Amino acid sequence: MQIVSMVLCGFVLDAILGDPPTWPHPVKLMGKLIAILTKVLNRPTYTHGLKKCFGLIIWIIVVGGSFAAVLLIFWAISLITFVPVQAVSAIQFIVGAYLCYTCLSIKGLAVESHKIMASLNAGDLDKARYQVGMIVGRDTQSLSADQICKATIETIAENTSDGVIAPLFYLLLGGPALGIAYKAVNTLDSMIGYKNEKYGDIGMVSARIDDVVGFIPARLTWLFLLAACALLGYDSKLAYSVGIHDRKNHRSPNSGFSESVVAGALKLKLGGPHYYFGELVNKPYIGTIVPDPEEATVGKIEETIHMLYAAAIIGLLAITSLALIFYA
Repeated sequence: MQIVSMVLCGFVLDAILGDPPTWPHPVKLMGKLIAILTKVLNRPTYTHGLKKCFGLIIWIIVVGGSFAAVLLIFWAISLITFVPVQAVSAIQFIVGAYLCYTCLSIKGLAVESHKIMASLNAGDLDKARYQVGMIVGRDTQSLSADQICKATIETIAENTSDGVIAPLFYLLLGGPALGIAYKAVNTLDSMIGYKNEKYGDIGMVSARIDDVVGFIPARLTWLFLLAACALLGYDSKLAYSVGIHDRKNHRSPNSGFSESVVAGALKLKLGGPHYYFGELVNKPYIGTIVPDPEEATVGKIEETIHMLYAAAIIGLLAITSLALIFYA
């Protein structure tokens, strides 16, 4: 029950606070550690096999270290003897709730998307390109307004799973330690999980394990987004049809599940070829059966944000209910 309470508190904190840039955040520490390890262990002179081994070592250090660090923090708090036991429990709850909060990125994603929307409404494409480049991995220097909108929508859709439902799933399954471990897995994938010359070897382990841990949450997100479509009055019939038809039209075995539902709900054609680090990557299209696909606009981004919040609340209620049954 304490884990459920921590997660609920963390969810509320995220909905209110988002991600203030000056606040301490575990993902920032993970990012710095990954950057240091990658710089040392991903040298061009190393063989492909050696870099794959180093990739496994990086994964063990970052994920294992993150999991162990949370357990160590709670253990250290339990050793406090100069305050009543109730105070120790309260400290553990506060720390746990804060860690749960840092695992979620609902409002933060919405805030960054609204910045892009504001720039587009102001006609400042250069600023919008820079802002979308902060939340996507593709090259953004020459994107059109339509492409910026689509990149933003795809990111919101994908992160409904990676940044909301998956963290909720692992937090409620194993508490803050497992939630932080998941964030480490996902951060590794976002930083070095690219299938290109630079990261293809060092990030292979991170990319494949991220696919595994995201398998169940991605499919839950598919269901929650469909429920969100019905709740919001969007085209849930087309969302379901595209969700069935195109859910596997992605290089990732998971990302297509959320993007396909959003594409159908908003009558969009997403995906397709994009440039990453100057290299053209031919990704399949999502929304291939949408009749007369509409243009991606700022309004479509807003509707995707509505789906994000609705799916997050539905997911919280559904996964919490299952957790309460499990812990009963």
